[in-house]
Amino acid sequence: MAVNNTLHTLVLGGGGFIGSHLVSALLLQGRRVRVLERPYRKHTKLVPQHPNLEWLEGNFGNTEDVRRALHDVDAVFHLVSTTQPQSSNDDPTFDIQSNLLATVGLLEQMRFLKNVPLIFISSGGTVYGKPQQIAISEKHPTEPQCSYGIVKLTIEKYLALYHLLYGINYRVLRFSNPYGPGQEENRTQGVIGTFLSRILQGLPIEVWGDGSVVRDYVYIRDAIAAFLLVERYQGKERIFNIGSGSGYSVLEIISAIERVTGKKADVHFSGKREFDVPVSILNIQRARKELNWQPHTMLEDGLHATLDWMRRSYAVLQE
Repeated sequence: MAVNNTLHTLVLGGGGFIGSHLVSALLLQGRRVRVLERPYRKHTKLVPQHPNLEWLEGNFGNTEDVRRALHDVDAVFHLVSTTQPQSSNDDPTFDIQSNLLATVGLLEQMRFLKNVPLIFISSGGTVYGKPQQIAISEKHPTEPQCSYGIVKLTIEKYLALYHLLYGINYRVLRFSNPYGPGQEENRTQGVIGTFLSRILQGLPIEVWGDGSVVRDYVYIRDAIAAFLLVERYQGKERIFNIGSGSGYSVLEIISAIERVTGKKADVHFSGKREFDVPVSILNIQRARKELNWQPHTMLEDGLHATLDWMRRSYAVLQE
């Protein structure tokens, strides 16, 4: 797309795993990028140093911080999420306040911005609930089983409402499970990053249930390509599944990690989580057709790239 060097592209939540990769890709396009992120994220190893990068410390739920971030922008990527599927049910009020209400506050301010696209990252793993067929298309019924999925879906509904009422130009990417270099291995979300890290360090890994749960995993570089394509998309579709279109059980992921690391995993099994659906594989035909998007990275290739990054990161930490 044509680059306007007088405007900024805003990435809300640009200091995390997905956001940092998106920021890097936007900078490579020659764009001026502005990030609104929590203060402690500023010194994360994931954020690139670049003269065209403006970092704003602030709170997504603060009206003035968001107003400041929206000044002179040409696009907005909304990647903020303060909860995770497994923890969201513990405090739904916090989930609603920090994610849903904060996003409605963003929409209230974007009512007055003309022709500024808003791209929102939703959750292909939680908004659908138990699948009625495999793979799951965007037309599948939405019956989320955790607060995280309910809030993501409700945000999608408000995006549609503000498009109807005020013409806000929005798109939604329902991601499967992104993984790759930069994934924070100390989080409870992100099976591949967590398992790789722990196996490398000789630590046990915890598996919820019997390891038969099947999920769709998409490599981060392929996921970022979808962001860049959907931003300039001019068609009628608003929601896109973004995944690999293939599924792997947790035990299959562990076996693949054992192959690429050459190490045996010490697996500890815990009780099944009630919100875990047995299978979640996304149908990505709409993104293929409408966006001309295609995932290119095979699972083991992505695992090798992630492993190489982790080894380099550990080597730096030990210097």
